[in-house]
Amino acid sequence: MKKTELEDICRMTVRFSEIDSMQRAWHGSFVTYLEDGRESFGRHYPGIGYADMSRAGIYAAIYDLRIRFLAPLTLDDVARIHTRYVYHPGARIDFLYEIYRERDNMLCAKANTTQLFVDTEGILLVDIPDFFKEWQDKHLGDAPQP
Repeated sequence: MKKTELEDICRMTVRFSEIDSMQRAWHGSFVTYLEDGRESFGRHYPGIGYADMSRAGIYAAIYDLRIRFLAPLTLDDVARIHTRYVYHPGARIDFLYEIYRERDNMLCAKANTTQLFVDTEGILLVDIPDFFKEWQDKHLGDAPQP
């Protein structure tokens, strides 16, 4: 079954090394939580993971990253990371994220990232790589794109 919205949900526990002087998860740790979400998404929807890209000799560099912080996470909180693929034409990967504190279902952060494909020399690719076309065909098929 083809979908226009692909989502993965993963969980992680806030570690001591991620806590700041206010006893909250440091804002920079949220960048890692987004990466945790992307890695989990790649395992859930094979063919788009970092290992898949590396085998193709292609990387997906972060071009844009935005985070809105809405509520804190503290030591040992379990965060539920929702990662949703958003289709955009071109040689890019876009995700939307929502990070919830699991104990009370509080939305703690909303974020989005855009990644652009580059080759092993760091040269920006303007054409969609074959592995990504194959992944889109498999998971999006003929679904109408927004």
